[in-house]
Amino acid sequence: MQKMAELLRLRDECGEGALEAPALTASCLADNRLTLDVYPDGCCWLLRLFEERQAEVVQVEFLRLSGNDRLLDTALAILPHLKRLKSLVLKGGHVRDEFGSCQHGSLTSLPPDIGNLRCLTHLDLSFNNLSTLPSCIPCLTSLRMLLVSHNNLVALPENFGSLSKLTFFSAMKNHLKDLPRSIGELAALEDLDLSENALELLPEEVGNLRSCKDLDLSGNQLSSIPDSLANLKSLRRLHLHSNLLVTVPGSLARLPNLSRLDLQNNCLRAVPPEIQTAPFVHLRGNPLGETEPSLQADESSATELRRLFLASEEDSFTVTSDGCEVVLACGICFYFPPGAASDSLQIYFRTLTPDPQWVKLRHHDVLLSRVLELQPHGVKFQQEVDIWMPYASPETLHQREVVVRTFSGQSWSDLRTRVEKKRKSKKHMAHCSVLHFSWFLVVSRLVQNECKVPTEGTLLFSSVDPNIKVTFPPGVTEETRNVKLQVLPVSAEEIEELTADAGCKVSPLLCLSQDSLVDFLRPVRIQLPLPPGVTGLNLDRSRLHLLRGDVEGQTWDDITSQVVLEFTHLYALFEVTHFSWYWLWYTTKTYIGGIAKKVYERLRMYQVNFIALQRKKDPEQVLLQCLPKHKVDPVLKKLQDRYRGPEPSDMVEMFEGEQFFAAFERGISIDMDRPDCVDGRLSFVFYSHLKNMKEIYVTSPVDRKGQAVKGQVSFYRGAVPESIPEDASRRRRGPDSLWLATLPIKLPRLKPRWGETSSSLNGFSFPPLNLGHAETGYLTQANLLSIARRVGADWQTIGLNLGLTYQQIERIGYNNREDLDKQILDMLFSWAQQNSEDPDCVSKLIIAMKESGRQDIADEVETIIELGRQKYRESIRRVGLEQESSTEGSATAMT
Repeated sequence: MQKMAELLRLRDECGEGALEAPALTASCLADNRLTLDVYPDGCCWLLRLFEERQAEVVQVEFLRLSGNDRLLDTALAILPHLKRLKSLVLKGGHVRDEFGSCQHGSLTSLPPDIGNLRCLTHLDLSFNNLSTLPSCIPCLTSLRMLLVSHNNLVALPENFGSLSKLTFFSAMKNHLKDLPRSIGELAALEDLDLSENALELLPEEVGNLRSCKDLDLSGNQLSSIPDSLANLKSLRRLHLHSNLLVTVPGSLARLPNLSRLDLQNNCLRAVPPEIQTAPFVHLRGNPLGETEPSLQADESSATELRRLFLASEEDSFTVTSDGCEVVLACGICFYFPPGAASDSLQIYFRTLTPDPQWVKLRHHDVLLSRVLELQPHGVKFQQEVDIWMPYASPETLHQREVVVRTFSGQSWSDLRTRVEKKRKSKKHMAHCSVLHFSWFLVVSRLVQNECKVPTEGTLLFSSVDPNIKVTFPPGVTEETRNVKLQVLPVSAEEIEELTADAGCKVSPLLCLSQDSLVDFLRPVRIQLPLPPGVTGLNLDRSRLHLLRGDVEGQTWDDITSQVVLEFTHLYALFEVTHFSWYWLWYTTKTYIGGIAKKVYERLRMYQVNFIALQRKKDPEQVLLQCLPKHKVDPVLKKLQDRYRGPEPSDMVEMFEGEQFFAAFERGISIDMDRPDCVDGRLSFVFYSHLKNMKEIYVTSPVDRKGQAVKGQVSFYRGAVPESIPEDASRRRRGPDSLWLATLPIKLPRLKPRWGETSSSLNGFSFPPLNLGHAETGYLTQANLLSIARRVGADWQTIGLNLGLTYQQIERIGYNNREDLDKQILDMLFSWAQQNSEDPDCVSKLIIAMKESGRQDIADEVETIIELGRQKYRESIRRVGLEQESSTEGSATAMT
């Protein structure tokens, strides 16, 4: 009865059809292998097989389950019964979200009894949610391969060294901060991958890994490495790129078998001579490549470099042979090392709006910045000049990489780029080094894996999808050539939506390119994963199509009959001599070239919504923002306390990075009753090639007659897009190549603040600020302006006591030189903007005034907030309102 109840429960959970396919059941259990991770209800099949064919299941030696399966926890209870199990795969990542990113599995622990599987030699727990390593794993003494990459591990257990037979261990993409000393006891370990963690230090015991051949420590926070690494005589490849290393031991260059030492993108200002001259060492992306004796001189000269902070109206600066550091008002930074310029040189700069006719983005690129132009064009420096460019970093950019792109006068090319994030401002910065000046911009592109193909051949994997690999056999080329590989994951939901065919499935989209115009001398072997849900056991070859696209993706040819397709349980393998786009389709359609072209074009276009909101406390400011469709409601909810509608609408296709501009002319009133307005909301939808986010503020002046001015936002276009939706193109009249879509907004007139005029503040203005809250102390913008008038020459002392840095004070003084009023206002409002969310900011202002010897201003602030508290209490007693309502009322009264 208990067994029957369990089957009935499974029937309810998985659906009746899941338990009525004996042919599929037989294909799942093949000899000693049980592969269930390719089926949506694989764990359900395991439970049923264990119920009906237990004698066969307990003989299984190789088992694969999906970490995304909802019955995984139930299925784990069966595993201790599989005493002969040699290989166990419990990977997540089989399900993808709406952006095509892998969703991690639900696995957070393992049953303790799994530690009794004495035959287990291979365990894969990648792409799950493990925060600690299950306690049963160190008990698996026969384990040779362990994969726990793409989890949330913060530490490894102290007894990790008990896995004495371990030869391969991968923990990449976790949160490891340190390693246990017992890791040195892994005497058999040959491959150790700890890349993309948070390691700051390595234990000396790492030097005991005498069998280690490949050690990957890239993408961590290491500032130094132990000298004991020089004991790893078997080491062939040591990856230390993208860390914080300031020095490395020269003894690494004497390792007898070392063929690659990657030190790129660190903080090395000097390296030992034996490291610098070794042919297998890679040092790009470091500040300097000089030897040890000059390090001290470099540091001293760096500290004496002239620092320039340029105001927004400045467009040039001078560089001498002494070098300098330059910070532009827009946040762009430069570092000119001493000797970079042989003579004094005047540098001119400007930022430009990207022109669609000039900035040619590649397929699937996202533009993240404006164009920076540096003149004189082509000027050659004696040393590389460092450039840091801030860029927008939308959360929607998954499985992509950021690069700085430069223009040679004829074409755009990518520079080696390092991404950084400022701690205080949290701005994303793209860092590159150049010897020539021209035009620069920041883009996000598909991750690009590349390698050099020598005459003896090589192997290239995709870091986005490791199941994709390209094998170059010996004799494939006469001369070494460079090959690039890019992958675009495509979710099943996207394909179903674009094709309206639930039975249509596709593999990831693969792009291969090379720097040679000559085809390969021998066929190159490509491995692509089969489309989701398709395996070598249930494959209908008549439905499978291999497509090859041209460079622009305009034509897609079905080459299924031209190549020899081989299939394993999970992969399709074929050979080619020509590089382009390759795509594996599984569909009932007979001719799919046109369908593939349509899908490819739609994959490059995303629906984006546009919203326009007014500030509640300052209606003359309007927030205009376009963002991905799925983020509209969360953003509106987040902004509803500060802004109110409307959301005007229209349809337009925009160029990536194109800017809005505002023209104040005739328009419509915000409150006008429009037929497309529902619940006060107008639906504005347009199509953008990529998911870019833009926002600007428009401030309305007052016209001569004192009437409210109507603002209109206009979108400038190039040629009319060919694939614009019909309901949008119907609104356009005539074949106008300069295509405009207008968005009119009526902005109400505001009363002048406490009688100030533009001349009273010398044209200096700030967004509205209100500090604190009515119950504990409240200061309006008018209060702050009143305080600013009394500060005088003490502004620097007050600023330091408020917590501003010397650098900020220096920059404020430089940007507003010869204007004391602006210096005071900039200091006070810069602090206020940064601390407006701090409930104690008013009391901190009082303390700073007292510490600066300005008791008079401190007393004035205390008087203001005491008056505000009295009004607050009186309003509650008089009206009997709730606290939240009275807060708003008293705030209004104080203003």
